[in-house]
Amino acid sequence: MREARLTDHARENRKAMTEPETRLWLALRAKRFSATKFRRQKVIGPYIVDFASRDPMLVIELDGDSHGSQVRYDTMRSEYLEQQGYRVIRFTNADVVSNLEGVLTTIALAIAPLPTLPPKGERAKKPNMPSPLQGGGARLGDLSPSRSGGGPSE
Repeated sequence: MREARLTDHARENRKAMTEPETRLWLALRAKRFSATKFRRQKVIGPYIVDFASRDPMLVIELDGDSHGSQVRYDTMRSEYLEQQGYRVIRFTNADVVSNLEGVLTTIALAIAPLPTLPPKGERAKKPNMPSPLQGGGARLGDLSPSRSGGGPSE
């Protein structure tokens, strides 16, 4: 069960968002972004994350000036979140303010499903279809009406 202290702190964080958080939130909220439901200041275990999605399992963190001195804490936090099944991506506040489109592109790439690779081996063989180039299938002349308005040309 969540600690009431964390939930209260997350609620206060939602009321006092920074400018970069607000800018990003306006792009992500209400399934506006790739029809993905994001939550802001979400409690996950012992941590409060800036933005999180359950489908796909993605956490977006905005790092302000103070994060440069807490690299070890951020690493431990990311490891915990990854153990819970989340993918964690981080941006600096400056990235969001000066390059919001680039940030959104990176998020879109994280959300997009990975392409499926074509099968190998026997499953990779294409079905045996007649080829007009090898004398099978319809020929161009068979598909176009003759000038006399009749059937296929002879």
